[in-house]
Amino acid sequence: MDRLDVIDTCTRMAWHTDQREWSRLTEVFADKVTLDYTSLNGGEPATLTPAQIIDGWQHALGAYRATHHLLGNHLVTLDGDTAMCTASFQATHRKPDDTLWTLGGTYRFDLTRTDAGWRISGVVMTAVWSEGRP
Repeated sequence: MDRLDVIDTCTRMAWHTDQREWSRLTEVFADKVTLDYTSLNGGEPATLTPAQIIDGWQHALGAYRATHHLLGNHLVTLDGDTAMCTASFQATHRKPDDTLWTLGGTYRFDLTRTDAGWRISGVVMTAVWSEGRP
């Protein structure tokens, strides 16, 4: 059951983001989350609160007319109250002018079991390919 709950938590991160259900993202994140999008943006990984993540994603992803993040090929490793889930992804972003920016690669999610269920404590996105421009 834990394996399915871990996958569900990771999937809900993508779902709530694409549906613009920003407040629901608090249900998937731990109190502090290390985000590593350096393969896409450069820089350094950042440790943020859910409120900081939501504010940033709402601003950045909210600028697109729509986004669609597909996750698949989940592999879950459980170790007591921690888990790691890796997944392939394809993310399509529809810009205001109706052109698309699509990229693909892998996600690695680190999760912690809490009283409220599994929560994401770390995200590493590794972009492998892209088409179009952000």
